[in-house]
Amino acid sequence: MRTRKRNYSQSHANRGKLFENLIDMTNNQYRNNNFADVRKIPPPLSILEVNGNQVDAKLEKATWVDYSGIYKGQAIIFDAKETKQERFPLKNLTDEQYKFLHSWNYKGAKAFLLICFWIKNKNEPEIYYLKFEQLEAAWIGQSNGGAKSIPLQFFRDHCVRIKSGIYTVHYLEAVGGAL
Repeated sequence: MRTRKRNYSQSHANRGKLFENLIDMTNNQYRNNNFADVRKIPPPLSILEVNGNQVDAKLEKATWVDYSGIYKGQAIIFDAKETKQERFPLKNLTDEQYKFLHSWNYKGAKAFLLICFWIKNKNEPEIYYLKFEQLEAAWIGQSNGGAKSIPLQFFRDHCVRIKSGIYTVHYLEAVGGAL
């Protein structure tokens, strides 16, 4: 397999958009190669006013996750999260998003998170695949008075790190191993 090094440098202001753009590029590559069909779910909006072809709207609280699709005949659903810290704060996921992932996971879909760590003084992020079962254990733990975040070292020790190669952010390689 041929690998290409990618330059991930970006401004702080565009950090969230860059990770989504990388995933969107990957999903386009997956679709173009008939590998999988995964789509970004538009964020929920409340329309405030319509004036001709201009619409004023506000973002609503996230109740859905970022992406859903199909891979190897199985539904997949996931959210992409980022942090500049060396831990993933569980508060970055809403209760509604967690319940959504939980519901789909227990109905047979492959549910997960992609977590992107932007580590200071590194040129590229560390991206990890967090299986729903790992998320669930942390979520239940915090509900019972445990840690409110998952340390980066947990990801390094127990999660699959997503690398770039033929595909920009080849996360389905990790999902495929779990199917």
